[in-house]
Amino acid sequence: MAKVFIEDLQGEFVEEFIWPSVQANAIYEDRYLLGTSVARPCIARRQVQIAQREGAQYVSHGATGKGNDQVRFELTCYALYPEVKIISPWRIPEFFNRFRGRKDLMEYANEHDIPVPVTPKAPWSMDANLMHISYESGILENPKTHAPVDLYLMTKNPEDSPNTPDVLEIEFLKGVPIKVINVVDGKAKDSPLEIFSYLNEIGGKHGVGRIDIVENRFIGMKSRGIYETPGGTILYQAHLDIETFTMDKEVRRIKQGLGITFSELIYNGFWFSPECAFVRDCIARSQENVEGKVQLSVFKGQVYMLGRESPKSLYNEELVSMDVQGDYDPCDASGFIKINAVRLREHHRLQGLSGSKK
Repeated sequence: MAKVFIEDLQGEFVEEFIWPSVQANAIYEDRYLLGTSVARPCIARRQVQIAQREGAQYVSHGATGKGNDQVRFELTCYALYPEVKIISPWRIPEFFNRFRGRKDLMEYANEHDIPVPVTPKAPWSMDANLMHISYESGILENPKTHAPVDLYLMTKNPEDSPNTPDVLEIEFLKGVPIKVINVVDGKAKDSPLEIFSYLNEIGGKHGVGRIDIVENRFIGMKSRGIYETPGGTILYQAHLDIETFTMDKEVRRIKQGLGITFSELIYNGFWFSPECAFVRDCIARSQENVEGKVQLSVFKGQVYMLGRESPKSLYNEELVSMDVQGDYDPCDASGFIKINAVRLREHHRLQGLSGSKK
């Protein structure tokens, strides 16, 4: 008996996976916004739920034996269904010796009238979801090869994007967006899926979110990946802005480190690990006062911050003003500087570096 389950996971993907990533400013190796990585635990979780409901002892996936996805799928499966058995064709010798690469697979598909999006004219691998599209393999394996101009499917070439920017106001509560308004035409969205889909639309229209990188895979090799993440890029910039505006300096410094840890855990497939749950809880706690509105411009591949406001702002205009003295005595800075200089003066005195020209 065979059954097929086709389920819409978009809402839970946004609220349970993308939103925590936004709160964390999750970004792997300073550039990758983790669109593929963060989708895998969402997919695998539902796969396991269906397997358990149907009494299935086995689950399978099509991830290659060289990539990260095999780790992400399987760690999720084992965490949520410890007794499960996993079939991974790309690690079965009879399979990978028969199909040595994409050419063999395309020939097989052609012989058996199986429609696939990959063709000799577009010989690369794509992973598309609500958050992004990734491209790798094929001609892209040579890191010097430029991406073909017709590769991108989610974003316009910035050169061909509109000559008029879209100005958006994004409202945050506890570090997640709760409303977006287009200041130009008044269009507004206030449900999680609608907000993210609309930001994808605006970002894609203006060519926002394209990156071409070489990254470090978890299993130990470097790979070249091209990604387009329009809505995620807009939110990354907007959240950074409102977070800095409302969060204590030292809390944010610690939270930045947690964000890096969280990003690596997502990338490496440990979403359902105890340490990732702990880090998520800590990050969520840091977001309690991250609320307010950010206005930004989306234009020609870039996101430009225009202004921000918040009832939880830690910005004191009078205190920081160069035109008003405020509740601050400049004379205090002399002692502050001298105390901080003690360590530097002693280091150079004792190490004999005070007169050095190094």
